[in-house]
Parts: sequence; structure tokens; C-alpha cells
Amino acid sequence: MVYLDHAATTPMLPEAIDALTAALAVVGNPSSIHSAGQQAKRLLEESREHVAATLGADGIEIVFTGNGTEAVNLAIKGLWWQRRTDAATGAARTRILVPAGEHHATIDAVEWLRAHEGAEVTEIPLDELGRVRLDVLAAELEADAASVALVTMLWANNEVGTIQPVDEVARLTARTGVPLHVDAIAAYGQVPIDVHGIRRATDAPRGAGLVALSVSAHKIGGPAGIGALVLDRSAAVEPLIHGGGQQRKVRSGTQDVAAAASFAAAASVVASRLDADADRMAALRDRLIDGTLRAVPEARLSGDMSAAGRLPGNAHFSFPGCEGDSLLFLLDAAGVAVSTGSACQAGVPEPSHVLMAMGRSEADARGALRITIGHGSTAADVEAFLAALPAAHAQAARAGLAARATSFDR
Repeated sequence: MVYLDHAATTPMLPEAIDALTAALAVVGNPSSIHSAGQQAKRLLEESREHVAATLGADGIEIVFTGNGTEAVNLAIKGLWWQRRTDAATGAARTRILVPAGEHHATIDAVEWLRAHEGAEVTEIPLDELGRVRLDVLAAELEADAASVALVTMLWANNEVGTIQPVDEVARLTARTGVPLHVDAIAAYGQVPIDVHGIRRATDAPRGAGLVALSVSAHKIGGPAGIGALVLDRSAAVEPLIHGGGQQRKVRSGTQDVAAAASFAAAASVVASRLDADADRMAALRDRLIDGTLRAVPEARLSGDMSAAGRLPGNAHFSFPGCEGDSLLFLLDAAGVAVSTGSACQAGVPEPSHVLMAMGRSEADARGALRITIGHGSTAADVEAFLAALPAAHAQAARAGLAARATSFDR
């Protein structure tokens, strides 16, 4: 099988597997004060420091979570709950500013807050490349920042790969005194991330600007089942989980030392070769894009076309007149694994909400295919995809678009 769905998950690195298996033999609860517990705690805290170093943060600012989705939920819900009322004036701060086309971890979290807690969600539009409209965001903040609980956004779109103007948004939120959460799960391991650097460059005051950033281990060659929230010292959040307060009273529960050690090993390896890996992946991506447009001239590349404006491992196309799911299954039958978008929505054949937010037609959004390259991808993988694509496309085009209505709708 040729695997080109690294944005969904990427194979574990050998170093991460070694670290995991070694740490599984460590006995002791890191909250215990005896020597076995302290040995586990030492490994846990060293792992926390290693992960922090790859994100431009301090170890104390890393809150390990069960996955990236939990980290996103903790940031969004925790910040909103903490800030929904201004302690000094009693005024309501119920608004969440969120770009269109976000990952469902964000969409579903803010929709839950709207349905159950009375949050007011203001959607900021995207441009045709999938980039947040800075002018609209700036206008919303300048008009009434006092009513905004937080801004949340992706570092890079998980479907089309467009890198967002994080520095500019961090500057806007710092200037208006609003906290910013960034979902960097898709970007981590592909582009440099420096939380402290952004806070310094944007002159962020306490509790405002970039204060929270989410990542996940399985996107960089670590294990599934562990993520992290970078939470600035000045940020206050209400916890999702109560019972012990093991991590800064922000997240309770016995911590997974082995998963943290494996996460740290993967993070350190990826950080050590970030530039070289990005260059290699970008070259493979560019070959894949060029070959796809030659093989299927009617295919339309989605997202930012510039090398600096998209993730080095991402290629995303719309194939007019085809169902993305049909292409996926036909390529899978030919031994090539790709996706139609976020794996969190896999199995639900709906048009890409990201493409719809970019102003594309429903037909375009239904014919979407995402091909993503990772640390283990090779030129042979790309050539295998390009060899399988013409026949798969021809068969999917003959099948056309499925009827939206079914016998159950009658």
C-alpha cells in the first residue's frame, strides 16, 4: 500500500516506538512521592520540556491531553467559560470570533457553546485561497472587542493546506486585549512554531494575543492518544476535567508517562530535521501537483498556490464531475491511500465545508481529494499515485455525481 494520507495520521517514528516501549517498563505514578513515583515524574517532566522546546514554550506551559481534539476543546471552552463575564464591570463577553472552514474540533466546540451556554459565534469569511479575511476580523475587533471572549483559528487549514496569517491575527488580538487560540495540529512538524517569539513580536499583554496553541503527537510520528495544549502563564481557563488538578489545576487525571516520552522523542526528531524535511516534502508535493494537472488537466488545485503559502506536505484538488469518495475508493483499490478531507469526518459523504467557505461550488466541494506527504514518503509513492490516477479518474468521471436524494427522502 502506498500511503499518502499523512495529514490524517503518520506512521510512528522508530525513535518514538523505542521511547514508548522503554517507558512502558517504568513503574510509578508521577504524582506519588516515593522514589518510583519520582522516577516516573522525572521522565514525564523531561518529556514535557522536550515538547515545549519544539514549540518555543516552557515546560510548565505544556498541558498534555488525550488528543488534539481535547486540547482544542480545553482552549475554546476553557477560555470562554473564564471570560464570559468581565469581573470588573459585569459586562457580558460572550462572542467567539472564528473563521469559516475550521476543523470540526473547533466547529463542534463553538456550536456546543452556542447551543448550551449562550455563546454568540461570529464567523469570519475566508478568501478564495482559504485564508481568513483580516479586514473583516480587524473590523469586528475594533468595533467591539469588549464583547469578545476569544478568537480561535487554524495555523494552517487541515484540508487545503493554506497557511494562515497567524502573526497578524496575534498582533490584532494583542492590541485589542483579546486572547487567541491557534489550532496548530495540521501545521506542527511542517512549519516552525515559536509561541514565545510571536508573543514578543506582537507585544502581547498578559492574557491577550496568542495565549493557547493545540498540537497532537500522531501527526508528527508520535503515538495516537496524546496531544498538548500550550497555555501561556498569563492565560486563565476553566478545566474540562476535574479531580486532582495534576496539571496546573487545568487538567486532572493520572498522566500517561509512556505516551509523553514517545511524544517527546518524535517531537525532538522532527524538530532536528524540520527544514530538510520540509524542503524534501515540498519537492515531492510540487511533483505530485505538476503530474496531477498534466494527467487530469481539468483538475483544480485548491488553496494557496505559492510555496510559502501552503503546507509542504499538502496537495488538494477538485475533480469536476467526480465524487471525491469514488476517487478515494478507486485509488484505494489500486493500492494508494488518500483522503477527501479531515479523517474526523471520514465516512460521511458531504461536500467539503472548507471549499464551500472559499466560495467554490457544491460540485467542486463534492469532488475534493486531499493527498498528503509525510516524513516517510518517497518519490516512488508519488509516481505510484500519478500512475493510478488516470484510470481512477476516468472511471469516477463515468460514474459522475451521485443523486443527493435517495429513496428514503420520498
